[in-house]
Amino acid sequence: MIGAIARLKVLDGKGPEFEVAFAALAAKVHSDEPGNSLYQLCKSRSDPNEYVVLEIYADQAAVEAHTSSDHFKTLAPTLGPLLQPGRPQLEFLDTVD
Repeated sequence: MIGAIARLKVLDGKGPEFEVAFAALAAKVHSDEPGNSLYQLCKSRSDPNEYVVLEIYADQAAVEAHTSSDHFKTLAPTLGPLLQPGRPQLEFLDTVD
């Protein structure tokens, strides 16, 4: 299995709007991506503008299905205007059984 950690920084005051927009994406991931077993938004306790997405995928094909899905292509861009400039930090990990 493949884990992923995405670190996102939102614009000041945009956290609540970001959380609503992310919830729509997460709902589609949960319902339409059988290769995904975890897609969880977490908020930093020390920085109110920092969020982390914890993700678990069955394999590389499931990761690719996520990023190429219609819902990702449609809903992910709604998050962009709420984020600070720059690319999110993304780290992929291999799970250990």
